[in-house]
Amino acid sequence: MTARRSRGDGGLHWDEQRQRWIATVTVGYSPAGKRIVKKASGRTKTEAKDKLKEIIRDYDDGLAIAPANYTVADAVTYWLQHGLGGRSETTVKMYTTFADTHVIPALGARKLRDLSVEDVDRWLAGKTTDLSTRSLKLIHGILNRSVKSAMRRDKVKRNVVDLCEIPEGREGRASKALTLAQATAIVTEAERASARMRAYVVLSLLIGARTEELRALLWSHVVAFDEEREAWLPVTEAGWEHEQFAIYVWRSVRKKGDTKTVKSRRSLKLPRRCVDALRALREEQEKAGGRQAEAGLVFCTSTGTAMSAGNVRRDMRKIIERAGLRGTDWTPREMRHSFVSLLSASGVPIEDISRLVGRRNTVVTETVYRKQIRPVLMQGAEAMDDIFRS
Repeated sequence: MTARRSRGDGGLHWDEQRQRWIATVTVGYSPAGKRIVKKASGRTKTEAKDKLKEIIRDYDDGLAIAPANYTVADAVTYWLQHGLGGRSETTVKMYTTFADTHVIPALGARKLRDLSVEDVDRWLAGKTTDLSTRSLKLIHGILNRSVKSAMRRDKVKRNVVDLCEIPEGREGRASKALTLAQATAIVTEAERASARMRAYVVLSLLIGARTEELRALLWSHVVAFDEEREAWLPVTEAGWEHEQFAIYVWRSVRKKGDTKTVKSRRSLKLPRRCVDALRALREEQEKAGGRQAEAGLVFCTSTGTAMSAGNVRRDMRKIIERAGLRGTDWTPREMRHSFVSLLSASGVPIEDISRLVGRRNTVVTETVYRKQIRPVLMQGAEAMDDIFRS
């Protein structure tokens, strides 16, 4: 007579109708108190028994409710629906497009528990000729965060995506910085442009603010130091007859109005050219009256709405072309790169530059923003000339 299986080891029985061995085991109870039973089947008793052992092993590992047919597509779809809270519609749309185009078609049908490092490595390697390194990082991040989300919900034991290296992608257009002569020419042309674009270009280049920060800048965050009251006050209250001016870079056009990071919130003293450009813009808006003056935004359209990235890019290219450069070769964010590079070339310490542009540390400032304007490293030769004077 066959011995009864021990409690907790599950059960095996032959299903005459299906002509298969069926393995069953209780793996817990639902919040309503209903028993959760996991089943597996096999053509032979040994096959069914092996599947039963796998279910029990998963149960011991804390994966009691993970369905065996849970796929990569299920994990990615769940993350897109529940893991992007607080992101703007544009960001959600971008992630969804990348997932639908690159992640789900290639890996979506794969069972999540069977996904391997080799699967992910081959997938990323196959994308290197079509996507830039930044896009490869993006699709890797989508899959990585989707699997992490699945791990938190006990759908899989480990995250194999986290173990994969991201390869170099297709070479894209490298970011660059303006030389001092180019920057001077652009500032000169900006001062002949409309008051709005004059202020926008001058602030972009002379204080290094992100375009998303400038587009959300409020007049209440443009301040002057009132010597009599010994306080920083909005220029709309204090006026322009003061020596020191600053702006509070505390907002951006992101969904909740926050800056990119907490460190990005900063208060910056304004160079004189910026003050003159902002004063001219404010005077023009007050003369025009209406929605521009009421909006409270420094940079807005004639109807008082915030400028879009497309508005800025189009108008800035016109100024760049009048300065003798190709407008399509430059983007608004490269004014920020130029700010960093010009300061670095003039001897400002990289730690100070990082604080000015709102970076947490110097790594990104050095590797991404700073472009070597003077490619010849002169410090060694100059020091040796001083040491070994003729």
